[in-house]
Amino acid sequence: MRHFLTLKDFTKEEILEIIDIGLEIKNNLKNGVYKKELEMKTLGMIFEKSSTRTRVSFETGMFQLGGHALFLSNRDIHLGRGEPVKDTARVISSMCDMVMIRTFEQSMIEEFASYSKVPVINGLTDSYHPVQLLADYMTLVEHNADKDIVAAYVGDGNNMTHSWMMLAAKLGFELRIATPKGYEVDADILATTQEIAKSSGGKIVTMNDPQEAVKGATVVTTDTWTSMGQEDEKEQRIKIFKGFMVDEQMMNLAQDGAKFLHCLPAYRGLEVSEDVFEKHADIVFNEAENRLHAQKGLMVWLDRKRGE
Repeated sequence: MRHFLTLKDFTKEEILEIIDIGLEIKNNLKNGVYKKELEMKTLGMIFEKSSTRTRVSFETGMFQLGGHALFLSNRDIHLGRGEPVKDTARVISSMCDMVMIRTFEQSMIEEFASYSKVPVINGLTDSYHPVQLLADYMTLVEHNADKDIVAAYVGDGNNMTHSWMMLAAKLGFELRIATPKGYEVDADILATTQEIAKSSGGKIVTMNDPQEAVKGATVVTTDTWTSMGQEDEKEQRIKIFKGFMVDEQMMNLAQDGAKFLHCLPAYRGLEVSEDVFEKHADIVFNEAENRLHAQKGLMVWLDRKRGE
């Protein structure tokens, strides 16, 4: 049995296999072919952080695969009222075939997985957002932008940045990260990904100059400057992140035809300008839709592995 807590636990071949399954399912869907690979299977979805794309994509994905998804907020289950994580894990995993958790601490989801009898999926923590990176890479594959990637991440050193670092380390491409001073990526995660990258041929570099990061990039990506739980820092962050907006001038430093990605929601006039966002809206919303298809590929892959 395998869990999906971070891309660190997966080989390059396994990541690409998950993407391929997702693309096959997506193409089948376009042709009206529904394979109920998870028929009579149930996904428990625990939300300690709310979300548009995570809930809709997992719930719709399970339905299209013939299964059923249960929405469980921390207000609805005893986990939010003092029950130990390990007890909740034992109970829910005895009744469901898979569990997706969207929460704060990475340690919580790791503890849950250690007591779970079924695969556990990280729907987002403060440290990682690996399902989003499956969708991001699937999008690059569909747009023929997955070869010789030079990616630039501009913004906060957050869970999205860490997940891009892990993807670059595993797949072996160059990633440049530009953050303001004081908002750098986690030092331990940086050391881990740079060590992994030695074997894959990847390159992960950090800096404080967004223009330098974007220069010659084939992919430019960003995220909100103020993540959930940081709302009281918003005004301060807006001042500190001045100069880190991905605008037309910054995109002109990238390679011709460079792709712009954003995991959404996007705050125009802050991390991305209105004109850049709308110019690249087709690929950004394809990226959002691919949350559905990549996660179906992931759930099918995890279910197959459990059956081996």
